[in-house]
Amino acid sequence: MWRRLAPLPVLAALAVAPIVAQTDATDEFIRAQMAAQNIPGLSLAVLRDGEILKTAGYGVADRESGAPATPETVYKIASVSKPILAMGVLLLVDEGRIALDDPVTRYLEGAPAAWEGITIRHLLTHTSGLIREGPGFEAGKVKPDAEVIRSAYDRPLVFEPGARWEYSNLGYFALAEVTRVASGRPWTEFFDERIFEPLGMASTWPTNTGEAVMDRATGYTDNDRLIPGKDWPALRPSGAFLSTVLDLAKLDAALGDGRILADSTRRAMWTAVTLGDGSPHPFGLGWQLAEENGRRVAYHTGGMSGFRSGFARFLDDGLSVIVLLNLDDVDLHTILFGVARLYLSESGSEAGRSGLVRGPPAVATSARGSNG
Repeated sequence: MWRRLAPLPVLAALAVAPIVAQTDATDEFIRAQMAAQNIPGLSLAVLRDGEILKTAGYGVADRESGAPATPETVYKIASVSKPILAMGVLLLVDEGRIALDDPVTRYLEGAPAAWEGITIRHLLTHTSGLIREGPGFEAGKVKPDAEVIRSAYDRPLVFEPGARWEYSNLGYFALAEVTRVASGRPWTEFFDERIFEPLGMASTWPTNTGEAVMDRATGYTDNDRLIPGKDWPALRPSGAFLSTVLDLAKLDAALGDGRILADSTRRAMWTAVTLGDGSPHPFGLGWQLAEENGRRVAYHTGGMSGFRSGFARFLDDGLSVIVLLNLDDVDLHTILFGVARLYLSESGSEAGRSGLVRGPPAVATSARGSNG
């Protein structure tokens, strides 16, 4: 059962810092992008070293009611769920209940011999060789994760585990099942009790929650007509959660100060995976990695019917930007990294002054956000 406790007091790490000079520039930039892309609603949080510099909502969360988008608006966060799922797995690693180099077959009943070379690390880094989607997944039909995973048992691997990088939602279904087996409880309950409740993330839920969720956004598709998106009844671990920018800001603060994961684990999370030929690939344990003008960035984007999401951490600057919006066909990277550019410019670095900070390529997603 998915339980939600009363919200905890706001964490000290999230104390609001003095408003910085580019607040108005941020508003102008966001509103211009929303007008250009016909985005109904957007919520934003910007943090530096765990302190909120800015939270804001723009436009409407629901066009029919006219309810405004605010920092408290709840959105489907799609594949931004993957770094969260990775955190849960790594928490179990820190506790010694699983190891990164454990074979996944230890946790998946009946897994084929071809999967014996796949490790937890391979799943987290998208280097497992698994196909992108479980053939048995149906958005309109509720099925156990294990059933979706088993539907891929007869499919050949795309490549030898560790040989190269290829995005796999199926791999994150497998990680959810590993979490369930290793923790001895449904993975949704595990995340609630070990991450969301301790951090006071009272507005974070699985997408299939049966509880009443206040301030929930309606998602839209088709920029021209803004048609309400489909609401899938199936819970998809690769795009598992509903959340707010305020809750994700609490998660960001915890990532920065080590409340959830050991320092060595966090460093590993933001270290590029080494492929079989010895070359690095810019993906860590649940996070896409990039370096822009000497600035290391860990980020993830997400998209599913009606929604897009982005979460970027500039690791050497202590800056984080979180964007959630209720339209799926958008240029999210321009918004996410455009906001970051405004705040990085404040640091006075050469990159900031020259305005060269730009968003790296999207992670295996289409304009309509197929990485959900």
